[in-house]
Amino acid sequence: MRAWLTLILAFLFAATPALALQQRRPSPISHNQPLIAITHVTLVDGTGTPARRDQNIVIRDGRIAAVGPAARTPVPAGAAIIDGTGKTLLPGFVFVHEHMFYPVGGGHFSPMLGSFPPLYLAGGVTTARTGGSVAPHGDLSLRDAIAAGTAIGPDLDVTGPYIEAAGLGIMELHAAADPAAVERLVNYWADTGVTSFKAYMMLDRPRLRRAIETAHRRGLRITGHLCAVTYREAAELGIDNLEHGFAAMTDFVEGKQPDVCPLQQTRDLLANVDPDSPRVRALIAYLVAQRVAITSTLVVFEDMTRGRPRLGEAERALLNESATRSYDAIHRVIDGPPGVGDPPESFAKAQRLERMFVEAGGLLVAGTDPTGAGGAIPGFASIRQIQLLVEAGFSFEQAVQIGSLNGARYLRREREIGSVETGKRADLILVDGDPVRDPAALGRIVTVFKAGVGYDRQALLTSARGLIGYR
Repeated sequence: MRAWLTLILAFLFAATPALALQQRRPSPISHNQPLIAITHVTLVDGTGTPARRDQNIVIRDGRIAAVGPAARTPVPAGAAIIDGTGKTLLPGFVFVHEHMFYPVGGGHFSPMLGSFPPLYLAGGVTTARTGGSVAPHGDLSLRDAIAAGTAIGPDLDVTGPYIEAAGLGIMELHAAADPAAVERLVNYWADTGVTSFKAYMMLDRPRLRRAIETAHRRGLRITGHLCAVTYREAAELGIDNLEHGFAAMTDFVEGKQPDVCPLQQTRDLLANVDPDSPRVRALIAYLVAQRVAITSTLVVFEDMTRGRPRLGEAERALLNESATRSYDAIHRVIDGPPGVGDPPESFAKAQRLERMFVEAGGLLVAGTDPTGAGGAIPGFASIRQIQLLVEAGFSFEQAVQIGSLNGARYLRREREIGSVETGKRADLILVDGDPVRDPAALGRIVTVFKAGVGYDRQALLTSARGLIGYR
């Protein structure tokens, strides 16, 4: 019997194409020296301050040992030297609305535990919070494998399964019957090892209140993509974070009933919202006063907006045949006659509202949410998210701060990651060109460093070629 089981297991693993393919591919590591100096580089340090030219950065044993002007920051003897002339160095991104699954049609999702982690790293994401999970045990195992060095990807802050009520119709989501069931769910997954939670659309105020109270008792934070509960109501209950900027708020839906998600009116929630109205400004001020962070996921909304850019050849190469067909079919509809895809005017409102939130003193963080219409592809979506923040009116330096130090602050890890400062972990992105002057240059990432180990972007992308989609 033991021999028979061994034979079966050997066959199963040998018959797993993605695993076999990964085992045959060369290592994507390009730099793994204990002492590295990146010289004469333009530095965007993640704090929001203006870029600094001609800087030297020294990495020793995975941490940043020195940062400063090249003329006053010597290169230590024996250091491996990377010439940064004509290049730009950024902190590794800390993105807080990521997933390890991909939509495969019919309201179903396929885990992407093999392909997504290296792709996130290829896009500069060195730390990620999974903003909801359909396979939390898998995400936890992946987190531990990455920490142990047996898998390649960003550090993971793993969110538990969606905290949801009945009515949405997605089979992968569990519906908690009442507040007591919510409390049991939160406690179970906190005991199992998740480090954050996410409330979802059909959840009402009594269940959301219990979720927040239980998570906070465990010292954990909770975010929400809400519908039945408004942004103001969630802030009153003490939620820590709200997802999707202001594009998911139901505060201004005409005739909304308490604790009921108006699903038929959620296609374009910003259509009738006036950003200059006193009610909108009052809501923003209240969220800031309650210290509720807002996650910008502009990239997933761009993908559902008429007339916006679509995937290029490099992104499409990551999709398998079924995912490619699905993506093309969906976008033929979105880009067809008005009435299906989101209007460009609402996308512009979403960008403006996020800028107003920051101007009012709010903490804006960033994520990509690789769901929606299937075009927010890890490895590329993080780059596009930063570019869309610049399009929204932020400086490039501010956009990088939103995508790095702000995320680290939300995760309470700002002393360790999120900016390029002496003593912090060497999580860095080396870009060929000057994205400060031309945000398109951000697409030319050369190397991503995580804890001082450099990964070749192209090798990471190649490792996931053709692996995204239903398997």
